[in-house]
Amino acid sequence: MVEKKSEVSYGSLMKDLKARNFSPIYILEGDESFYIDKISNYIVDNVLQPDQRDFNQTIVFGSDVTAAQIVDIASRYPIMAEYQVVIVKESQNLKNLEILEKYFQKPAKSTILVFCHKNGTIDKRKKIYAIAQANGGVIFESKKLRDRELPGFIETYLKERKATIEAKASMMIVDHVGADLSRLTSELDKVLISLPENDRRVTPEIVEKEIGVSKDFNGFELRNAIINRDVFKVNQIVKYFDSNPKAGSMYSFLPLLFSYFENLMVAYYAPQKQDPDALANFLDLRNGWAARDYITGMKNYSGMKVMQIVDKMREVDAKSKGIKNPNTDAGELMKELVFFILH
Repeated sequence: MVEKKSEVSYGSLMKDLKARNFSPIYILEGDESFYIDKISNYIVDNVLQPDQRDFNQTIVFGSDVTAAQIVDIASRYPIMAEYQVVIVKESQNLKNLEILEKYFQKPAKSTILVFCHKNGTIDKRKKIYAIAQANGGVIFESKKLRDRELPGFIETYLKERKATIEAKASMMIVDHVGADLSRLTSELDKVLISLPENDRRVTPEIVEKEIGVSKDFNGFELRNAIINRDVFKVNQIVKYFDSNPKAGSMYSFLPLLFSYFENLMVAYYAPQKQDPDALANFLDLRNGWAARDYITGMKNYSGMKVMQIVDKMREVDAKSKGIKNPNTDAGELMKELVFFILH
């Protein structure tokens, strides 16, 4: 799933933790907090027995401690246990990281020191990276999943919990929630609770009921209607969102549409445009089924029109941020964009 340049993946890291192959230092960093929390929580819950934690497990926050204090804590010996665990949450707020270098050169073998650095990464130029890795440390970067990776994440998450999901239902959830994995898994858990034991299949109807996304009027349906140039259906969806502001904003669909037309523009350069599997491989899609939308799009939109649409989307995005636009709101700009796409 999530990869680091050092080739440490979430799956391989968790495999080592479950096998109790612990490293003395873990630097967990990146923009996706979901995996950072999963790894650190696993360490908190599983390295020590409950009766060992009072004396051997320390959780601090980067804004409340100094690097020197962390070195002092990490240098202690465990009491009646094989390890002590030290978790530094929000370590992005920690100052003077260079103080850690000496400890990193010879970390205590009985200490598992974990840094949870969220909302970015540590400056790669700092020596602690190389020193940590050279002395058995693990550096893991938790990156945001791309939109095209989210359906696969949903399928895997549900499969692990003995459930399946229909493609449309998956896209409805992706469109509604986006790439926030913590919120996404929370919504999936809500859906899982509602499933009967004898039918663990997530349908659009279930998503509509449990998450509150209309199965007929949503980003997935708008995208499909635009791909197929179904003017009547597009207008129905636009009217629905106009009448139901609580259901969401039309402007929230801009990234979804931009991603499609940007890929469609690339599809015109594919050597085998009409072969779903070849096109999927060219566009780096999950399968040939996903490429069919692009084959349909090339039938309904010329290459020149697609280029104009992408330019128009950039213009709408800029105007929504107030650039050369004194008073038109995002909703009206999206209606203008949809009209431009279809005509």
